[in-house]
Parts: sequence; structure tokens; C-alpha cells
Amino acid sequence: METTTPPITREAALRVALAARAMPSVTLRSLLELLQRRLGDEIDEETLRQVTVTMLKTGFASVDGEEDGEDIGIGLEAMKLAVRILWGETQGDDSLPRIESYAAGEMPGSVRIAIASDKGDTLSGHFGSCLRFLVYQVSPDEVRLIDIRDTMDAEFAEDRNLWRAQLIGDCQVCYVVSIGGPAAAKVIRADIYPIKVPDGGPALDIIRPFQVAMRESPPPWLLKILGVAAEKRLKNYSAAVDDE
Repeated sequence: METTTPPITREAALRVALAARAMPSVTLRSLLELLQRRLGDEIDEETLRQVTVTMLKTGFASVDGEEDGEDIGIGLEAMKLAVRILWGETQGDDSLPRIESYAAGEMPGSVRIAIASDKGDTLSGHFGSCLRFLVYQVSPDEVRLIDIRDTMDAEFAEDRNLWRAQLIGDCQVCYVVSIGGPAAAKVIRADIYPIKVPDGGPALDIIRPFQVAMRESPPPWLLKILGVAAEKRLKNYSAAVDDE
């Protein structure tokens, strides 16, 4: 029985899907069509190395009828990020912070926090579409970035939100810019507490109020995570987090 080679390899398809998400207003279909026009019908990791910012700029500009390609609603930085992703730089972001070493038990009384991110060390992503999760170990007095987890494989999961929840399944808290109801339910069922901060911001600026809450007035859900008995949990608190 003769087998046929798929027009795009799985790894290449993952890169294309993630690159499309990195560019505002660009759909996966439109990016794939542009790449096939410029690279040919069969696409793999090597052919993606031929992609340049100019190729994306002129390709999308011609579709939009822009002669100079300067006003196509995508943005130069977004296209640069997309090209790095297509080239195989899975993090696709040279502004990412440095991961620090961590061994279990080194930070007593700490919790693990995932931050949905599309750029650098910021809370900037929606749960269901962020490029990665920054994973921090947080105690009342110390913060360590212990992992950066790409979400590329979520594109090919049967249940993308469940896959993402499992990706950060060792975390107790997840900060997001936004999260839908069904996704939030999956996160909560995974024993992860979702916190929405619609405006986002630098990750450390998001974490600092959490540390203050840990020290001064932990909310009941945080006391539960920390293993405090129910009868000892505080009834009133002023934590600067979304407890809805």
C-alpha cells in the first residue's frame, strides 16, 4: 500500500500555528496560504528557515492592497517574533527572563504560580491562547522563575484548555488576562486557582501584592493551599487579588 507524505510536517504545523497567534489579525489559514504561495505546497522545518520579515510584510500587504506594506495592521515586532518562531526558536522571544534553579523544599511556605504570557516577563496572555506560561515559585519573601512552558502542542490536543491546565498542573495559582467559563472550570478542577488581571503587567509587579497577601492577610483559598486547617483560616482579608 502506497503511503503519501503530508504537505506539512507536524513540527512545521506547530510552528505555523504559534506564529499565527503571535501576529494580531492574522489567521492560521491566511498564514499557511501565504507560506504555500512563497515556499511551495510541501512545508517542513527547513523550508520555514526561508521565511523573512520582508516576506511576511510584502505577502500580507499584497493581500490587503497596500503597496508599501507599511500599514497592514500587524506590526513589525509581531512579524519579527513570528519569524523567530517559524525558524524553530520555540520560545520565540529574546526578552524572556532567566530560569533559576529550584529544588523541592528550598522555599518553605511557598506556592507555585503560572503566569500566562505572550511577551517577555509579563502577564500578557489569555489562558486559551497565550504563547507560554511563566512558572514562579513564590514565598512571602522570595520569588524564583523556575520554568518557562511553551504551549505549542496545545494546538493539536483534542481538548486544548484541558491540555493547558495539565501543562501547569503542578501550580496552585494561575494569573491570566482573561479566561472563559469552560476553561476556568477545567483549571479549577485541576486544583489551580485562576486570577484575572485584565490590564496585565510585569510579572513581578503582579506577584508582589500576592506576597503581601501571603504575609499580612491570606485569603481563605490561599490558606487552604498552604495547608492551614479550616478552623484557623481568616474570615476577613484585604488581599489585592481577584477572589471572584
